[in-house]
Amino acid sequence: MTAFSGITVFDSVSEDKLMSGTIELLACARKLADGFNEKVNCILFGEGLNKTLKEAVAFGADNVFVADDPLLKKYNPDVYSITLDRIVRQTAPRCIILGQTSTGADIAPRLAFKLGCDLVTDCVEINVNKETDSIIPIHPIYGGKIHAAFSPLGSQLVLTLRQKSIEPLERDDSRKGEIIPVKVNIDPALIRIKVVKKIKEETEGIRLENAPVVVSGGRGIGSKENFKHLKELAGILNGAVGGSRPATDNGWVPATSKVGLTGKIVAPNVYIAIGISGSSQHLAGCIGSKNIVAINNDPAANIFRVSRYGVVGDWEEILPGFTEKLRELNAL
Repeated sequence: MTAFSGITVFDSVSEDKLMSGTIELLACARKLADGFNEKVNCILFGEGLNKTLKEAVAFGADNVFVADDPLLKKYNPDVYSITLDRIVRQTAPRCIILGQTSTGADIAPRLAFKLGCDLVTDCVEINVNKETDSIIPIHPIYGGKIHAAFSPLGSQLVLTLRQKSIEPLERDDSRKGEIIPVKVNIDPALIRIKVVKKIKEETEGIRLENAPVVVSGGRGIGSKENFKHLKELAGILNGAVGGSRPATDNGWVPATSKVGLTGKIVAPNVYIAIGISGSSQHLAGCIGSKNIVAINNDPAANIFRVSRYGVVGDWEEILPGFTEKLRELNAL
């Protein structure tokens, strides 16, 4: 039986820089590895990653496995999963953590199947049980109403972690780590998927999932034209605009701005929900927010059950004064 040891992190690299989600994964891995007194491995794919390697060490990695190859510059599920599987088999970690991103959610099941190990996706917390020498992933169920702890699981796990679930570590450029190059030699016959075209998502300002403040509107906003008031508020707070399913279905905001179980999962410092009733589908996408502020004319709206601050009333009467006051405070 293989003796598994260490925690491995894998995530995408954007424009030769570590993504904020990768830094959070490293913080999670560091916590787990310290609990077992083991090492953190970081796997990076791409081309021309010299600057990124030092960043990974500075944020908690002990070993950085780098597959620097033109084949890995663009995402291909077959190429990524085959290469990742080979590295993981060589290092035999007890846990492989990926981000709950479009790439991570696509690769994680493939990797778990190849390794024949347990998979838990969309974790909001990952803990160590020292008594049983095991890892306990926490996953939200029933639209985030309950957090389920999965135990016992196998001796090797593949997990995905929801963004903004853990605070990143402070960068420490004095840390030392080993850089380990990995050769990519893949039989072309194994690459069954062909990437025909890549379309970059166009966004104005800060990305929804990275914004410290998200201002979301729902059916109660009434029209695409009315979303200009939410954009104004988001601009003052250096935030991003999101929407519930009715808002995106009606074309009031782009589909890429949908917050919810079938949209984006966000966890900003402040989430302002305007004209949103608070369905379980929507709450699953924002329940991780540190502070939820709700404005709704229905005192029985479900959104008030999870909001820290709530205002019952017509948003068209409340929002102008709220926006103006924030503008004044922001100018101080």
